[in-house]
Amino acid sequence: MENMQDIRQYLKRFGTFVYTKNRIGDLRMMEADIKELYEAGILDVREYQKARHILRAEELRLEKEGYRQ
Repeated sequence: MENMQDIRQYLKRFGTFVYTKNRIGDLRMMEADIKELYEAGILDVREYQKARHILRAEELRLEKEGYRQ
């Protein structure tokens, strides 16, 4: 996984579509879903760490830009 689109596509493979009109909320839901896949042994540690880094970087970017729901 290299970017947000990769994470969305990965989650789609498992029937997970996240869209609540709250971007930060969406990121947190995606992080929870990624964590569940990791804990279930579906996602390896390296990909899990990459995905978490991408999600957190996106959340920081939104907060820095002053994102409001």
